Amino acid sequence: MTVALMWEARAAEGRGGELLAWAREQRLDREPLRRETFRAPRDRVLVITWWAEPYDAVVPELPEPEPGLVTRAVHRWRFEAVASE
Repeated sequence: MTVALMWEARAAEGRGGELLAWAREQRLDREPLRRETFRAPRDRVLVITWWAEPYDAVVPELPEPEPGLVTRAVHRWRFEAVASE
């Protein structure tokens, strides 16, 4: 089974590059099968990690950034793989 964790944050005004760098520097307690980092308009950053674990497994997640770096709390979602193409 594979579970994917999504971590998404929106940077404070003018701090998108800083948030992106911060997210890329974060190390987890163990390595996922795969990790990808994305950026989007309005200074949003998305990190997806894939784990060979059941849906409800305890796996490392990126933390909340320091206050002032983001405009709101981080959004987090968990998905279970059902097909691969």
